[in-house]
Amino acid sequence: MYEKHFGLSHKPFAITPDPRYLYLSARHREALAHLLYGVGEGGGFVQLTGEVGTGKTTLCRSLLEQLPPEVDLALILNPRLDAVELVAAVCDELGASYPAGSNSLKVLVSALNDHLLQSHAAGRRTVLVIDEAQNLSPEVLEQVRLLTNLETTETKLLEIILIGQPELRDLLERPELRQLAQRITARYHLDPLSPAETMAYVLHRLRVAGVRRSLFTPSALTALARLSGGVPRLINVICDRALLGAYVEEKEKVDQRIIRRAAREIRAQRNLPAHWQRSLAAPTVRRNLLLLILLLMLVPAGFQIYQAQPERVVTAPFPDLTAEETPATTPPEPELGATTAELEEHLVALGEDSETAAWRNLFGLWGLTFQPDNDPCDQAQNLGLRCLAATGNLNVLRRLNRPVLLLLHPPSGTARTVLLSSLTGREATLIMAGAELRLPASTIEQFWYGDYQILWPPPVEAELLRQGDQGPEVQRLRAALDQLAAQTEAGGEAIPAANDPKDQLNRFDAELSRRVMGFQADHGLKADGVVGPITLLTLSVALAEPHTPRLVPEAANDL
Repeated sequence: MYEKHFGLSHKPFAITPDPRYLYLSARHREALAHLLYGVGEGGGFVQLTGEVGTGKTTLCRSLLEQLPPEVDLALILNPRLDAVELVAAVCDELGASYPAGSNSLKVLVSALNDHLLQSHAAGRRTVLVIDEAQNLSPEVLEQVRLLTNLETTETKLLEIILIGQPELRDLLERPELRQLAQRITARYHLDPLSPAETMAYVLHRLRVAGVRRSLFTPSALTALARLSGGVPRLINVICDRALLGAYVEEKEKVDQRIIRRAAREIRAQRNLPAHWQRSLAAPTVRRNLLLLILLLMLVPAGFQIYQAQPERVVTAPFPDLTAEETPATTPPEPELGATTAELEEHLVALGEDSETAAWRNLFGLWGLTFQPDNDPCDQAQNLGLRCLAATGNLNVLRRLNRPVLLLLHPPSGTARTVLLSSLTGREATLIMAGAELRLPASTIEQFWYGDYQILWPPPVEAELLRQGDQGPEVQRLRAALDQLAAQTEAGGEAIPAANDPKDQLNRFDAELSRRVMGFQADHGLKADGVVGPITLLTLSVALAEPHTPRLVPEAANDL
């Protein structure tokens, strides 16, 4: 989604173990040297351990690419097997023939031995790589050790590389596995990257993806090193999410604020329902449940929760819409509608399909039929709408003025998705299980961490437009700005179409860039002339198109 915005040839921070992106820090070079040494010893075991995400699998893939052509490879990625299944999997990987359906360990080992002898006679060597080896049982590890007994009078027929998490070291220290431990000819533990290596790692991946400049500010890289702990996989996930956040905010670089927010969102998303995890076009922020409970215990009665959590009001991807509109104090809410306890009871009573029901209700407000077996955002796009998952507060929702799905977290139950259909003054209306629940808006905030999803009609189909672009989407952008000018200056009367040549209308020139920057400045956005998701959504709301559902009917055009 963000590649075009930053000029990338492909995504630089994918978590797949692509050897092209291998960054050989000093410790990675040392680990690779240990692996190459162990493989060249002609038998026995090589052990590589490291914390989750430190790059063990990627390093192994790099090793495999450096193996000479006379080496045959058996790669076991899922070691949750018993001894028979493991030996059969090795035979399958190497193409060793054995009787179909055989579950005799003796038969399988004999077939493997015959195959290895034939390979050795042909001048070939065989390497067995077992990833996630910490999941092997002691019994299976003992069988793996016995495989190294397959040998000639001069050499071992099988070289074995065990790759695993630190638990593998503990496993191999057991007394019953001491014979295997004694056969390890090379071992190395891969530590996380240092702060300096983390910065070099990020720049290396950006260069491989086609960008020679840094897309992260120095303070962002410093924060990244601390928040990721130098673990490459976490670095990748945080950077990917941060680039997406910067794209959504139409920024040219990732700053420290975006990095911090991305790290929070990654930690929070582990507990989100599946669809919220899949559909987050803009990342979401979730508070730690324990922190919320502590705050509820510590905050004096009557004091608003968001006052005790000031970072809640600075939300993404709408920072410019909220920075100056959160009041310092909030008067007490009137007694109306459902209480906090009643809302919690309703949420706990909702079934696992609360999200499906909420999407059906939201589609219904747009006059559309929801198909529960299909992805909601894909359906919305096919029906001419955009689907945006983001974070905000009630002020943001009022400004966007469209019904939204909220993810609410009752302390005594699982997070549930509900539809916020109305937000009038201090009163909100939720639709849950087909019933309406009226309650003070502040009650929602006690269960809501800011995650929402919204449908909106895009004024243009392009996701990103900037000066120099051309095509029909640029012409549609001009028409949308003309329509807005008509509503503002002529009481809603349409402005006649411009008499410029068609090729001029299709070109995003300097004049159109100035118009876009004027619109952005008028609506509190960064006035850079780049039309991204935030500018498009803001333009859609400003156009106040008829026959669209409103969250705040009496303020339908208040943006």
